[in-house]
Amino acid sequence: MRRAFGLEFLQWYGLLGAAIVWAAQLVLAYGLTVARCGAGGSFGLSLDGWEVVLMAVAVLLTVLAECAAVAVFLETRPIEHDGPPPDGRRHFFATGAMVGNLLFLTVILLTGIGIVAAAPCHQS
Repeated sequence: MRRAFGLEFLQWYGLLGAAIVWAAQLVLAYGLTVARCGAGGSFGLSLDGWEVVLMAVAVLLTVLAECAAVAVFLETRPIEHDGPPPDGRRHFFATGAMVGNLLFLTVILLTGIGIVAAAPCHQS
């Protein structure tokens, strides 16, 4: 019973973890940029420093999601993706999650690097 719960948790974290992390990074990065570049001025906020920290945390959580997906994939390797539930479903989701997590990792890196490399504050 405990093994099934652990695999279920890993399956869902592997499938949804990177997407949720990217959405959180996007919202927080937007908030940081508005706070730094807003009409109220600077609060002594280092936009680049916070963005690098935010990107590093997002990359770490995404790599953990990829590890979770790989762990479920390896655990359910003998089962086909259309095998009997719940292991067939786990194998199917883990296969998709491994690809999706790599795509989200790329998007997270591009978002973070883009904000740090570009000067987002263009006030007139």
